[in-house]
Amino acid sequence: MSLRLEQLRRHALARSLFAPTTLPAALRRLGFVQADPLRAPAKAQDLTLRHRVRDYRAGELEQRYPALAVEEDFLVNYGYVPRQAQALLHPREPRHTWDDARWQQARAVHDFVRQRGVAHPREVDAHFDHGTVGNWFGGRTRASTELLDGLHYRGLLRVARREGGTRLYAVRESSSPGQEPVDPLVALDTLADLILQTYAPLPAPGLNQLLSLLLGGGVPQWRHLRAATLQRAQARWPGAEVDGLRWYWPAGEDPARCRRHEPERVCLLAPFDPVVWDRRRFELFWGWSYRFEAYVPAAQRQRGHYALPLLWRDQVIGWANLKVQAGRLVPELGYVQQRPADPAFDQALDAELDHLHHFLGLG
Repeated sequence: MSLRLEQLRRHALARSLFAPTTLPAALRRLGFVQADPLRAPAKAQDLTLRHRVRDYRAGELEQRYPALAVEEDFLVNYGYVPRQAQALLHPREPRHTWDDARWQQARAVHDFVRQRGVAHPREVDAHFDHGTVGNWFGGRTRASTELLDGLHYRGLLRVARREGGTRLYAVRESSSPGQEPVDPLVALDTLADLILQTYAPLPAPGLNQLLSLLLGGGVPQWRHLRAATLQRAQARWPGAEVDGLRWYWPAGEDPARCRRHEPERVCLLAPFDPVVWDRRRFELFWGWSYRFEAYVPAAQRQRGHYALPLLWRDQVIGWANLKVQAGRLVPELGYVQQRPADPAFDQALDAELDHLHHFLGLG
């Protein structure tokens, strides 16, 4: 198959930025939605879904979560995973083991959550006196919170819902007695296919990065099967070499037959949107490097605290940092070269900002 990079770019946009549909349908089509707690001016998961769900409002995923067929869990990052796929992640064997004393505390917390049905972390903290522990950013975290997180990661608890952004937990029931154990390679095939569904078309380096994340945090118990998983995926998936780099996409898709994706619209994309997630692919497609700088010291940022890539037609030509001040959306725009001198761009940008006003509930 003879392909050009521009065909892969258009295919990536067309398959990911599909026509807006219902929230359940969009979640099924995306496969995985990465989550992030920062609001600038909304959470990343909401900024991702607003392009793909009709009349979507900020916070809707969190509000409707209990009735949706997804679970909060770690796949390649933390986010929303289809429930059937989430079942394949467990029982998960974390790299950091608990000693007997820690397990005794964890079992007590697990029993407490089972008795409560659904438990808020503050209820757990009020019932137990576990003190505090060090966290990854150098501060202190309540030990009860760390236990809840650990039980969730190990598949013993699930997120039942959220209140004000805080996770409320319930016991996650294990597989039914007598159920056949899952074949690890078959499970890994399914999970790899899910990743490809979300992020295709994938260049070989992006595939390797995502498999490393899956086997490092999603299913660390199977990290010894990395080579076999990669080999099976490469044999199973269609692909082609373009400019010396191997690319992959799901069966049944054909980037060479993709229609030109150049609608007269502007899209401000979340930093973790599938279109821009793979930073290597981003640079190949659009010729400049994009970096998420929210955790970079302010003096070292090049594009801003929470720069959203700005897609115009089929080109990412700049970025926007958005703030809400006095009930109004205030955009700060930057461009790789210069702002397009095209009335159609001005109209499309105004439409996108109006869409954001509605999405944020600003009127």
